[in-house]
Amino acid sequence: MIRFGLIGDPISHSVSPEIFAKAYGGHWPYDLIEGADFNASWKRFLNEYQAINITAPFKEPAFREVLANGVMDAEVQAIGAINIAVKEADGRIHGYNSDYLGVMKVLRDHGFGEGSTVVVAGFGGAGKAAAAAGKALGCDVVICNRTRHTPDIRPLEELPVLAGVADLLIYTLAFPIPELYTLPGNGDLKDGGTDGASGRMAILEANYRTPCLAGRPGYIPGTEWHRAQAVTGYPLMTGEPADL
Repeated sequence: MIRFGLIGDPISHSVSPEIFAKAYGGHWPYDLIEGADFNASWKRFLNEYQAINITAPFKEPAFREVLANGVMDAEVQAIGAINIAVKEADGRIHGYNSDYLGVMKVLRDHGFGEGSTVVVAGFGGAGKAAAAAGKALGCDVVICNRTRHTPDIRPLEELPVLAGVADLLIYTLAFPIPELYTLPGNGDLKDGGTDGASGRMAILEANYRTPCLAGRPGYIPGTEWHRAQAVTGYPLMTGEPADL
């Protein structure tokens, strides 16, 4: 029997089985493969599953495994993490990043692309994927992070100023920055009216469980990003489009 699943730890709270069931009407089983030992979880994937989703803390170990023994696209290799692993017909494992694919879909759906200025707050896995997606679409991308300051990565203290002149802020941090609540011009863009052609700032937040900026004008919730990950990622796992 063809089976799919999720590896990570802890994942007992995950809604992935429910989302997968809705996407395919329960046609295939989808399991939570929970455990703190990456090697044990990866071995179960190789022995029992056609494809898996990967969540924390296993995205980078899985990336290293596929980098050494499988295949991935150049943009995924540049991000340095995967969250989907699929067994190909030739026996190799193909690694994908649906954080990247999902945010690219959200940006396209809201009209962001060539000529848009995008500020990414945070440069962990989600931030790296968001920055790569923005660049792939031709956006002018600026990253703000607490560490690794370079000409391309600005100090987090500069975020309110940079976000104030951006078309889109992609917020991947787990904590709020109060100065963002008083950015000039935010109030011009009403809820539900976000689009890249508006010339007014929108906010896409990665965290959909405990968001920091929900309710701000121009807010795009993380649930939209999460759904876009399923819409773009599940067909890579199953070979069939998801039921929208």
